[in-house]
Amino acid sequence: MPVHVETLTAASPQDRLDLAKIYADAPGWLLAPHADAERLIAAGLERGTLIAGRFNDRLLGAALLERNDDCWRLSHLCVRRITRGRGVARRLLDEAKRLAEAAGKPLRLAGPVDQLQSQALAARSQLPLDPM
Repeated sequence: MPVHVETLTAASPQDRLDLAKIYADAPGWLLAPHADAERLIAAGLERGTLIAGRFNDRLLGAALLERNDDCWRLSHLCVRRITRGRGVARRLLDEAKRLAEAAGKPLRLAGPVDQLQSQALAARSQLPLDPM
């Protein structure tokens, strides 16, 4: 599945619908510190930190990619339930790694360190996990 990863600075109505579907099944801990998915999406668009994976003009997965002076942090990685298991998250993660490396910055994950999914992603991707 050829997924194109892009930074979203503006979202079409269809993009917003797709993003809402992506985060609709997300557990509450994944949305924190945002009150809900709508606020997470709005904050990511406003700050220019929202990256998304697109296939056939539809967004299938998204994450926030903070570009700091010392390192870059990837957080809130989520893939639409119907699309999970097809490499979308891996594509988002690989592209975040590539972009950070091209900028000369280390990439770190940010998430709740007490969540097993965060720990597992950090271990699989061999990236440090920073608390949120």
